[in-house]
Amino acid sequence: MSVYLVTWNLNNEKPNYSDARKVFLSKLEEYDNFKDSGLDSVRFISTNQSAQQISDNLRQAMDDNDRIFVTKLNTGSHQGWLDKSVWKWIEPRV
Repeated sequence: MSVYLVTWNLNNEKPNYSDARKVFLSKLEEYDNFKDSGLDSVRFISTNQSAQQISDNLRQAMDDNDRIFVTKLNTGSHQGWLDKSVWKWIEPRV
């Protein structure tokens, strides 16, 4: 399994933003994932899929004017200031 950072921006000016956000978040829940409470539009997910497969899957719940970025975390090549619980979730998976 690998850990990926997924970050997104849904166009919040669309009339159904709240519903669209719920649909997108439910799509994210298809993956083993973890959220830092200080990062609203970021999730860390663990999967055997590639970044392309993850992006393609999540894009199904997005409009063309929404944005998404998926990147794989590699051992020793990530750093940040996250809640300790996030690090405890990430470290055994990378």
